[in-house]
Amino acid sequence: MDDNIETHTFLYFAYGSNLLKERLQLKNPSASIHCVARLKDYKLIFGNYKGLASDRWHGGVATIENSPVDEVWGVVWRMNVADLESLDSQENVRLGAYSPVEVNVKTRGQELNCRTYIMNSCIYAPPSPQYLKVTHLLHSFPPPFYLFSLSLSHTIHTFLGQLL
Repeated sequence: MDDNIETHTFLYFAYGSNLLKERLQLKNPSASIHCVARLKDYKLIFGNYKGLASDRWHGGVATIENSPVDEVWGVVWRMNVADLESLDSQENVRLGAYSPVEVNVKTRGQELNCRTYIMNSCIYAPPSPQYLKVTHLLHSFPPPFYLFSLSLSHTIHTFLGQLL
């Protein structure tokens, strides 16, 4: 690959609503799909920063947390460094909602170093039906057991929410 391209771009691992190309490219026009990949030893969860429900989604939003033996599937985007500030803004980094982190994801025998985001002070909350629909539809590429675990997680959170 052209060294000039690599010095002016970065890889971003998306696992939530930024799997949706149209959403990500609204403010980050350089984003192009690089590949599908999995992040080992993490799991996908839903919650809100400090328990504050999202005005946009009206429910919990996706984040990841360390979890040995679990994995999260997502899309690796190649983006221009010029879009980094916009991406951080979209993830509310300045407000402290998410922190950028570097992770190693695996794809077809290759390991890639990517930027991703993890929610700070996450309070578990079930996702809204619209957010769940977006993330479930977009998680159609991983193995079926991964989709089952997402559905089971949502069901458990919903059930526990009704008990509390």
